[in-house]
Amino acid sequence: MKAKRILIADDDEGILDATKTMCEALGYEVATIVDGNKVIQAVQQQQPDLLLLDIWMSGIDGREVCRQLKDNATTSEVPILMVSASRQIKESALACGANDFLAKPFEMTAIMEKIETLTA
Repeated sequence: MKAKRILIADDDEGILDATKTMCEALGYEVATIVDGNKVIQAVQQQQPDLLLLDIWMSGIDGREVCRQLKDNATTSEVPILMVSASRQIKESALACGANDFLAKPFEMTAIMEKIETLTA
């Protein structure tokens, strides 16, 4: 069976590295991106099985990225797990079309449960 692909978009390299390492250890293929302006193009090209998307990225707000991806027929089915250091914006993350939300800092077991659910 082919490994599921995850694209992680976050401008915090520490979170990128830790999450990438953890996902690869569980058998996922992982790509990362730090430039918020390139997320939409990366999703269109890679067609990942899941996008793990930070809300506050350099260049563009993750909620706008989420809206654009969900409004595009070629990317609307890609599940999006949004993460943010602000717990208060969960509602706005879900309102823009995110499939789920997780507040930073998060426990690795919590994010893995969400990833496994969304890629099932």
